[in-house]
Amino acid sequence: MGGRVGRRGTIAALVFACVFPTVMAATYFVLLPAAGELNHWQQAAYAGGKVVQFVFPVVFLWWAEGFPLPGRPHFRGLPLALAFGSAVAAAMFGLYFGVLRGGPLMARTPGQLRARLTGLGSDTPAAYLGMAAFVVVAHSLLEEYYWRWFVFGRMRQLTTFAPAAVVSSLAFMAHHVLILWVYFPDHFWLAALPFGLCVAAGGFVWAWLYERNGSVYAPWLSHLLVDAAIFVVGWDLAGLGR
Repeated sequence: MGGRVGRRGTIAALVFACVFPTVMAATYFVLLPAAGELNHWQQAAYAGGKVVQFVFPVVFLWWAEGFPLPGRPHFRGLPLALAFGSAVAAAMFGLYFGVLRGGPLMARTPGQLRARLTGLGSDTPAAYLGMAAFVVVAHSLLEEYYWRWFVFGRMRQLTTFAPAAVVSSLAFMAHHVLILWVYFPDHFWLAALPFGLCVAAGGFVWAWLYERNGSVYAPWLSHLLVDAAIFVVGWDLAGLGR
């Protein structure tokens, strides 16, 4: 395992891969807070962090293992992925539009969201839709390649399914909790952490889909649907349709 770097080198790479997204989220969401205007430093930190995150697995595997090519792509598991993603999206819409919208739990969320969108230059309908299209289609695929194919996949070579799925899903959750805390600054225990645990649960299901089907396409479809629902909610929260 690990080719030129061995087991310890692989573990070190996985620790970095698990921690780095949270460090970057802390940088561009906390250390570089939005001030209601375009923030080029925030844009640069976000873009640079994403480049490092998604290039790292390729560089590491090329160095460690000569970058073994993945198997031929296939599309098994798509009906199950579609069902899970649709169910989560429906639950999100029901919770937001039926319970949380306009309530005290989300009193500060619209302002926080608008400030972050402004800082990233995505506060107009056209810019928001462009960002949404990128995140929903491309970024969700890149996250599945990163979290399921690389992090979970390499952990799976070191241990059994359950610990690999749990650890990789909690790492996947970590930066989401930080971001959610920014959007729910007064409700860490009532909102940021519970919603973050929902992210971890989703990551566990996507790891199971990857394990079951041997391809990122099934978890990607599910992930894509969930991200699309998030952007629908974000559109309403930011008041972009008004």
